[in-house]
Amino acid sequence: MDRQLKRQLGLVFGFVFVDLLGYSLILPLLPYYAETFGATLTLVGLLGTSNAVAQLIAAPIIGRMSDRYGRRPLLIFSIAGTVLSFLVLGLARTLPMLFLSRILDGLLGGNIALARAYITDVTDEKSRSRGLGIIGAAFGLGFIIGPAMGGALSRFGYNVPALVAAGLSLVNLIAVVLWLPESLRREVALAATPPRPRASVSLQALREALKRPCMGPLLQVLLLYGLAFTLFQSNFALFTKERLGLEAQSTAFVLTYVGLLSVLVQGVAIGRLTDRFNERPLIMMSAMVLAASLPLWAFVPNVLSLLVILAPIALAAGVLNVVLTSQLTKSVYRDEVGGTLGLSASLQTLAQIVAPGLGGLLLDLVGPWSVGLLGGLIMLGALVVIRRRVLTISESDMVSCSAAT
Repeated sequence: MDRQLKRQLGLVFGFVFVDLLGYSLILPLLPYYAETFGATLTLVGLLGTSNAVAQLIAAPIIGRMSDRYGRRPLLIFSIAGTVLSFLVLGLARTLPMLFLSRILDGLLGGNIALARAYITDVTDEKSRSRGLGIIGAAFGLGFIIGPAMGGALSRFGYNVPALVAAGLSLVNLIAVVLWLPESLRREVALAATPPRPRASVSLQALREALKRPCMGPLLQVLLLYGLAFTLFQSNFALFTKERLGLEAQSTAFVLTYVGLLSVLVQGVAIGRLTDRFNERPLIMMSAMVLAASLPLWAFVPNVLSLLVILAPIALAAGVLNVVLTSQLTKSVYRDEVGGTLGLSASLQTLAQIVAPGLGGLLLDLVGPWSVGLLGGLIMLGALVVIRRRVLTISESDMVSCSAAT
């Protein structure tokens, strides 16, 4: 890996880390902040849903625009939107202002999809998984540090973490403006404007993308994985409370352990794995581990067994997320990468809208074990798609699907 590439990846790591640090500062505190304005539990849930729906609409548009105008201008626009949304959140005096801040963040965000597109631009096929893994590592590190910082800052008021997050995002904006060069070659950006069909932003375009021979199966697996893992992730705290009787502080320590595992997997292990194994067999192996370990998680009898089963879950989820994204970027033309990653972000957002409510319903009506069992069943469905449609894609098919990559 040459010096210039290391510098660019280092800048992207710093950008994603600071972005996630700001986000994780305020995320655990939003319910408490909203309650100070008289929000009911239903309205607190809608606060998160409004952000997810806005992302669902905007992510493909921002990704597609980055294919045409470049990653750097859209990153600047997106981060500026994040600064604005955090400022509105920190200065909020009414519940509608809280909703406005989350909707603005969803509509003007898209930072992570743009970071993935940037890494795709500056890496070759051999080093792409390693490069994309740094985003996962930055995620893990941000979520280790952010909640603890947010909790400490909240002693001075729930708006203080939001204002600090705005400051961190402003630092990000300045850093991108000063130091991050454009990654998209001019000839590739110009190629994004011809009459040849491209990944657009309508529901029809999403349906068409799901039917495409190389991209479609990968998007289907991504959606199923997103549903299964978001069921696990969004209901984890409720699961540990109901199943193991853990208090909030103990659950926070367990989540810190998961964050450390995520950093190790995506920052260190992913590069070694992709050097040794082909990516599509890694997709199969990771899905198999998740299909087996999520049901086991559902029946853990104590904290020690929980910590043990979280290791293969973190390993498999980290590898699957990175390798699926890497394969997705290799399944389309170079000038479709931003739009395609936007579509994938929308599918993941769709999972984030559906899974929390579904998991809560299962926890309430069936029991804590049902969430993990359903996640395992969904991953079995993903395994069927992988076996029948992903592993059967030939190298010649991939070349024809991504001739410009």
